Amino acid sequence: MTAPSTFGLSTEARNLHWLLSNLVEEVPGVHSVTVVSSDGLMLLSSDPGLATAKEAGRQTGPRGSSADLATIVSGIGSLTIGAAKLMDGGGVKQTMVAMDEGSVFVMSISDGSLLGVHATPDCDMSVIAYHMALFVGRAGHVLTPELRSELRKSMESTQ
Repeated sequence: MTAPSTFGLSTEARNLHWLLSNLVEEVPGVHSVTVVSSDGLMLLSSDPGLATAKEAGRQTGPRGSSADLATIVSGIGSLTIGAAKLMDGGGVKQTMVAMDEGSVFVMSISDGSLLGVHATPDCDMSVIAYHMALFVGRAGHVLTPELRSELRKSMESTQ
């Protein structure tokens, strides 16, 4: 897997990159993972490189672009938050979209940030939800405004 460079990042930022990469590498059926801020900007992405993914027999995410997954996650997050408000349902914890050729999971992290996962249609949903909850538990308390700013700048410099 080709991970984004973490050179020059804080320990917290490097740890989040590692957690995201680990989620893709260790959880069966996961294509790609992203973290999106409350304003829809991609903070982290763990999209495998095209050559590595093809060698492993995996698809490369929606249209092969981590930015596409971030856009989808942001849109799903906005839609479900609006629906929860209309229905007096409280906060949205997790959303799952099952499709013929894949699944998308969205989970709230903290103050509007979202974790999104694109997975195979035959993935074990409970395993993915469990690992997403672990990520959220580990990342939620360190995703401070300062760290989000650092991650945004890091993503902007790689694009």
